[in-house]
Amino acid sequence: MSNLTVDKEAFHRRMKRLYTHWKNASGDDSFAKIDAMIVAVGVDEEVIYSKSTSLQTWLFGYELTDTIMVLCEEKVLFLASKKKADFLKQVEVGKENENGIPPITLLIRDKGDKDKTNFEKLMEAVKTSKNGKTIGEFSKDRFPGDFMDQWRAVLEKAGLDKIDVSATTAYLLAPKEESELTLVKKSSLVTCTVFSKYYREQVMEIVDADKKVKHFKLADGIEESITNKKFTQGVDPALIEMCYPPIIQSGGNYSLKFSVVSDKNNLHFGIITCAFGTRYKSYCSNIVRTLMVDPPQAVQDNYEFLLGVEEDVISKLQHGVRLSDVYTNAVKAVKAKRPELVEHLTKNFGFAMGIEFREGSLLIGGKTSAMARKGMVFNVNVGLADLQNKEAKEEQGKKYALFIGDTVIVNEGEPATVITPVKKRVKHVGIFLKDEDESGDEDEVNGAAGPVLLGRGKRSAVLDNKLRNEMTSEEKRRQHQVELGARLNEEARQRLSQQNSRESSEKSVKSTVSYKSRSLIPKEPEVTGLQLFVDRKYETVILPIFGIPVPFYIATIKNISQSIEGDYTYLRLNFHHPGSAMGRETTFSNPEATFLKEVTYRSTNLKEPGEAAAPSSNLNTAFRLIKDVQKKFKTREAEEREMEGIVKQDKLIINSNKGNPKLKDLYIRPNIVQKRISGTLEAHTNGFRFTSVRGDKVDILYNNIKHAFFQPCDGEMIILLHFHLKNAIIFGKKRHNDVQFYTEVGEITTDLGKHSHLHDRDDLHAEQAERELRHKLKSAFKSFCEKVEALTKNDLEFDTPFRDLGFPGAPYRSTVLLQPTSSCIVTLSEWPPFVISLDDIELVHFERVQFHLKNFDMVFIFKDYRKKTMMINSIPMNMLENVKEWLNSCDIHYTEGIQSLNWGKIMKTIADDPEGFFDNGGWTFLEPESDAELNIDDEEEEDDAYAPSGSATELEESSEDYSEASEYTESESESEEELGSRCVLCLAYE
Repeated sequence: MSNLTVDKEAFHRRMKRLYTHWKNASGDDSFAKIDAMIVAVGVDEEVIYSKSTSLQTWLFGYELTDTIMVLCEEKVLFLASKKKADFLKQVEVGKENENGIPPITLLIRDKGDKDKTNFEKLMEAVKTSKNGKTIGEFSKDRFPGDFMDQWRAVLEKAGLDKIDVSATTAYLLAPKEESELTLVKKSSLVTCTVFSKYYREQVMEIVDADKKVKHFKLADGIEESITNKKFTQGVDPALIEMCYPPIIQSGGNYSLKFSVVSDKNNLHFGIITCAFGTRYKSYCSNIVRTLMVDPPQAVQDNYEFLLGVEEDVISKLQHGVRLSDVYTNAVKAVKAKRPELVEHLTKNFGFAMGIEFREGSLLIGGKTSAMARKGMVFNVNVGLADLQNKEAKEEQGKKYALFIGDTVIVNEGEPATVITPVKKRVKHVGIFLKDEDESGDEDEVNGAAGPVLLGRGKRSAVLDNKLRNEMTSEEKRRQHQVELGARLNEEARQRLSQQNSRESSEKSVKSTVSYKSRSLIPKEPEVTGLQLFVDRKYETVILPIFGIPVPFYIATIKNISQSIEGDYTYLRLNFHHPGSAMGRETTFSNPEATFLKEVTYRSTNLKEPGEAAAPSSNLNTAFRLIKDVQKKFKTREAEEREMEGIVKQDKLIINSNKGNPKLKDLYIRPNIVQKRISGTLEAHTNGFRFTSVRGDKVDILYNNIKHAFFQPCDGEMIILLHFHLKNAIIFGKKRHNDVQFYTEVGEITTDLGKHSHLHDRDDLHAEQAERELRHKLKSAFKSFCEKVEALTKNDLEFDTPFRDLGFPGAPYRSTVLLQPTSSCIVTLSEWPPFVISLDDIELVHFERVQFHLKNFDMVFIFKDYRKKTMMINSIPMNMLENVKEWLNSCDIHYTEGIQSLNWGKIMKTIADDPEGFFDNGGWTFLEPESDAELNIDDEEEEDDAYAPSGSATELEESSEDYSEASEYTESESESEEELGSRCVLCLAYE
């Protein structure tokens, strides 16, 4: 248990809650009558739910077998094995007394004397707690085994009074914390997914194909489905289990209880009830639904009435309301509207649930006086049993039952929240049968009779919309895409209207003024002597023009070149000006003014007698100084661009506890320095800190992480943690939105000539060592992620890519494996990474979709139309259906076409006139059957015309604006001649 950790904060908080309740207990509360409380847990694989194990899970997050916990007034004692004691040491130290928790003592089991000494210490603690005569226990929990038998014998010999504290403990554990509710919601999500995507589809297929399937076989299929990642997206399948064996009933044999099992009878095509639930990290959820095959109107009416009863129960289930009142009000409503159905109602309308599936002391029944409290989780289930279907033609269909149930969370001042929102109206659960031959004539017959049951093999089952033949998966997908497309334009129009209402902030224009006043101009001899002078302080070049020293800010100089022709040296300066292809017009405050385009100075290389140096030496010095100032200016501007838009982060709060989650010997990407360097990643109070071996520090705060990924080493040569950030951070003098920590798990390259024998012993040993290393690293990384999730109370959750759903593609230059996650599509193994959040995607367009091509391209259009589209190239054509199915399951609209589109022009057209774009049909122009066209000029334009925010275009332009060309060619001169008149000054400088 060395890898397991306890959420110490949760343990202290919950233990304090238990002791506070004990201290304040009075009256009939069982806690008011006890002097100590004993929780003894043995080993019994047949026991799934018990109060003892529930309390352990609530406090520690794990079940501790063969462990005794004694809660006394002034101390807490644990008796356990050495490994479990080491695990419990995590809560032994600290400031428990200050938190209202007594000190904790750990006793290690001694099998030599059969724990006789330890039992004496426990009994001594019990007898010194308060009066020492009465203990609280869970009377139904009697675990087998010698250890438990010996402990019970010690208690019997002591002659202590015993009180069952099960009901009080259940009421104490019933209100869930936010972290617990998160686990219940995840469990509910899996339950709903299995019902909608597996069970309902299975029943549809069985009815449509007229198969003979036994109830228990269908139930076994449900149990197996939770191991399929397709139905457990977003959670770890290893942590999912069934709350109880699924219960499938039909054919007149119904028992509306959760203690029954699915029998061996075949599924009857009539009224089919199904109840099952899943547990995620020990927290339960449950759903109950009734599917009806061709139900008569009377059955439909009874079902709709039962739905109303359930809705009434859920609306009354609020904070501060007695559970008996919820039940009584619902029964009164049934008596008033349908009195004949009262005797058919179930004896209670649900129960509280959490770590235990069913809490018997908190039933929604007529005798439960306990009040519902905010945060409680209930399984509300209502049913009608022993009903008669007089229209049934088969004996099995004459007797039927209806059963509906959902998992809900109690709120304050409003109805409970349903967290199993699977649709349950008649149109959603009704399966209607009809002869295929008559389906085409249905509309031509007036006053047609109701659905007709026919012989086997001639039926077509339909769910939801009562169509006359079952849709194929492709047709369902197309219908779903039509619905998504219809919603897309309207939602986009509303979003853009809100964005347009906000004033767009324009970038501030930097001034190109060198000196704010004449007094700041240098009085150096070179200036007064009309020589070239470079003022480094103000980054200005002072040029003599027509006998006047004129300052030019370094940003106005485009480039500078020097050449020697014969006895003269020429120095030429080119300036930025309006109309220049390379110019930045935003820097000109008055474009109507007269601009200097270029200036050339000439000086002789001949040294006259008595001169220290040739006159041209000053031009050489000026050329060198101007180059230096230009270089520093460009470097500073590049750093400013990197810092632009950087959000100041909070300060990392260092946790000095040595037990912080930590991973050692990791590499960071991108590198802090040019060479990769290893270090340690440690989780603190509000963020991570990576410390390299040479002392470099990189801090990543939890609240700045948009997506966190853990990619195991299955099928990979590295294992990694990847953080996609909300706001970029700076390290290594560059800004980064993605930071990755990884380590290698095997040899990246293999020397083929290393060994001569295929099955060499060294090779086998190396392979075994690599397998062990992979397992060790996977466990360490997984444990780190779980500790961080516990530390952040699940505010930060690590997502794992679904490798089985991956497909090859080339988002950059090389082909990689693109892997979906629950919220993104990513490729993380190669750098740079590719991460797209599904929430940011407006739609996806497939290009070059033609049968004779081997590959197609995938374009992502984002909801922010100012953002540049992203593309994945060269996806194999045989992956198209898989990709479509995945996008459809994520509710993302997609289109396809045979051509490659110019998305720069398209997005510029949309950004210029969004209202006109949507008035002309919006994104429907991408649909294959649409005649809509987007008005885009076909003339050749620079793609730079549309520069999305954050695109590489801006950086490319800025680097081109400051090109350091040191040569002047005739072609450059001719191209500049075409742009308009130029002002050239060729001055003799001697």
